[in-house]
Amino acid sequence: MILNPKKRNVLRPKVGVFALASPLEVGADQAPKAAKVLADLLRKTGFDVVPFIPINNPELSLAAGMTLAKEHVDAVVFAITSWFEDYLVLDLLEDYRVPVLLWSVPGMETGALCGSQQLTAYLKQLDFPYHGVYGPLEKGPHLIKACHYLRACAMKNKLRRSRIGLIGHHAMGMTEVSANEIELKKSIGTRIVTLDLPQMLNRFQTMSRKQAQSLWKQVVRKSVACKVTEETGIDSMKVYLALKEVANQQRLDALAVGCYPHLMGRICLAASLLADEGIPIGCEGDVNGVVGQMILTLLTGEPTHNTDWLEPLSDDTVIFTHCGSGSFCLAEQKKDITLAPVRLMNQGVCALFPAKPGPVTLLNLLPSGDHYQCAMLEGEAISTKMVFPGNPLRVRFSQPTEKIIDWIHMEGIGHHWMAGYGHVGLEIRQWTLLVNRGLRLILPPT
Repeated sequence: MILNPKKRNVLRPKVGVFALASPLEVGADQAPKAAKVLADLLRKTGFDVVPFIPINNPELSLAAGMTLAKEHVDAVVFAITSWFEDYLVLDLLEDYRVPVLLWSVPGMETGALCGSQQLTAYLKQLDFPYHGVYGPLEKGPHLIKACHYLRACAMKNKLRRSRIGLIGHHAMGMTEVSANEIELKKSIGTRIVTLDLPQMLNRFQTMSRKQAQSLWKQVVRKSVACKVTEETGIDSMKVYLALKEVANQQRLDALAVGCYPHLMGRICLAASLLADEGIPIGCEGDVNGVVGQMILTLLTGEPTHNTDWLEPLSDDTVIFTHCGSGSFCLAEQKKDITLAPVRLMNQGVCALFPAKPGPVTLLNLLPSGDHYQCAMLEGEAISTKMVFPGNPLRVRFSQPTEKIIDWIHMEGIGHHWMAGYGHVGLEIRQWTLLVNRGLRLILPPT
């Protein structure tokens, strides 16, 4: 569960680590050491840790809460070595309400687990987000369980502050991808920043031709074949430069572009390149889909696939793909990357290649009345041929394909699936619990 520092977009939770104990109880003297051990474990796992202090009276709790607020942590972690008074945690959370992880250390006479259970009964009634772990402070399943929860806390915090730029509108006749702007902010935290399409089109043209031309030459060198003119390539690079500039100026974490049909192909290559910089771009004005891309980018530290569910194959696998807006790093073989016009409209530049194999998590997000719904699938991507002019991703699921299709129809899930490499379902489950009543997680039948 050690986070890979080589991944540019890796999520690094920031946590406060404290010790909890009541001075009279057996095990209280072990609290400072336990907090240090837990802090070291989390640091080695790739977390940012705020210096800890032992907490055994209300004054220290209040001081710790002020420290948490100043440091803007994603969660607070308590190493518990004895029974403790529940108000020690409640007082700490008064100034900065943040998710809580309680790690109770085994001990027959300590009452650590009793204290933890006593507190969770209280936190549950108050609707405070929390999670519990019981076991020794060491590497293993307890640490993995803790990490899943803390990563979910960090993702919730990131999404709460996230901003998606919407250029144009969602595709006509594709009502399912329309966002409920208020409910999106209320449920998940993401805010939509609307950007004027005519102004953006003008901005594309005003970008430096010299810079765009230089970038285009670099992109061509990364492909095995180029089937578009240099002028078309330069236009795509101007789009990339403009979208990158507006993302920086507006502090955008992602973009959704109403590309279908008239901008098809003009946005695709920019999406491929910006994905490597941690800025996902959603097709067809699908803001909901971009939220799914952000989630998977945060949890995997890698670019994602923006796909349609296309065709089940005779071997019980499914082909997912879109027009060709995937990052080059998603190709199974670099020698397969071809730069070509988009299908149907025969314009712009797409990066065409079969997708690489590996474990994958797929998400579909939609507004549903007074909440959002998040459908999730986990499967295994396997090698495929160029069966569609895009970035075909071939996935095998543990459930029969026919059963999944029935589930999609029954639940009204939709057709856009965002795919990220790695199985991150445990973090997503924890995140949906943290979001609480604003989000419904939909899982396939077993």
